[in-house]
Amino acid sequence: MEPLIADASFWPECFGCCNNVTGDCTLPGMAVPVPQPPPDPQFVLRGTQSAVNALHFCRGAQAQGCPLLFSGCQRGLVHIWSLQTRRAVATLDGHGGQSVTWLQMLPQSPQLLSQGRDLRLCLWDLAEGRNAVVDAVCLESVGFCRSSVLAEGQARWLLAVPGKGSDEVQILEMPSKTSVCTLKPEADAKPGMPMCLRLWQAQSSPHLLLLAGYEDGSVALWDVCGRKVCSRVSCHEEPVMGLDFDSQKARGVSGSAGKALAVWSLDGQQALQARSSHQLPNPGISDVTIRPDRKILATAGWDHRVRVFHWRTMKPLAVLDFHSASVHCVAFATDGLLAAGSKDQRISIWSLYQRV
Repeated sequence: MEPLIADASFWPECFGCCNNVTGDCTLPGMAVPVPQPPPDPQFVLRGTQSAVNALHFCRGAQAQGCPLLFSGCQRGLVHIWSLQTRRAVATLDGHGGQSVTWLQMLPQSPQLLSQGRDLRLCLWDLAEGRNAVVDAVCLESVGFCRSSVLAEGQARWLLAVPGKGSDEVQILEMPSKTSVCTLKPEADAKPGMPMCLRLWQAQSSPHLLLLAGYEDGSVALWDVCGRKVCSRVSCHEEPVMGLDFDSQKARGVSGSAGKALAVWSLDGQQALQARSSHQLPNPGISDVTIRPDRKILATAGWDHRVRVFHWRTMKPLAVLDFHSASVHCVAFATDGLLAAGSKDQRISIWSLYQRV
């Protein structure tokens, strides 16, 4: 039987004293409580009229004190949701009816990036109520790889996108769209297509790095300036569908089309090391994300479920069984709210293990 959790509002930071995964926090002398079913979502957003493929919480000044959630759907629309009114406040139509696969707000900026299956990555100006595409990058790969952005300021930022070659990644300097480099695997390496990307830069290092999950189930760390792979680790037997990286702990997690949830780390010599593998009951992880406070992580499952884990120990904490079809994406807000988007056209909002 899969682990369940009691109403998470009763266990705000129950990470150390429990020896089980049911949420039954017992101390010596206390009676053992009866396990309770998982909580229901705090609320549900409806109205996309197609599968939800991408989610992103607005963390910048654009929210103006009211939390906003961006969603991208299979019909090519981006909906902007007010979590205060629980209604869509705007709908952006810039991808010609082709599925939106990735969304990202630029830090400290009223600009939104949206990537679609129409081979366009659109830059939207959302300042002062505007909803206009002000620029676009033409992509050369029709794959499902989500892009990644690293912002160094509003005037200059870097963008990693799938390249022209099936196994390539292109790095662009934005907003000039100047090509920084194209990352091509070694001649003897056959990783297949890049499936997910994560640009990052350590605070104490000038080196720009890229983590890429590939079709062959491997995760590679690229030195972007050197245009070379620093290290590669084989984590999965199936294509990597999603990854996230905790730069403070130098530790990452990835999910695949198989049953394995893999944890890996990065040492001081920029070498990736496989740490552990956690087998799930059913195959298929569409997305994985670590909460901003690095306490918990969530996975989006093909089996219609969202699973929540303790990030340090990887102890299962909750199985959220609400959706009636595959869960495609998960996202955390800075205040700890969790959003999950599904093929069933619904977005569930959860309040679990509140930050204190």
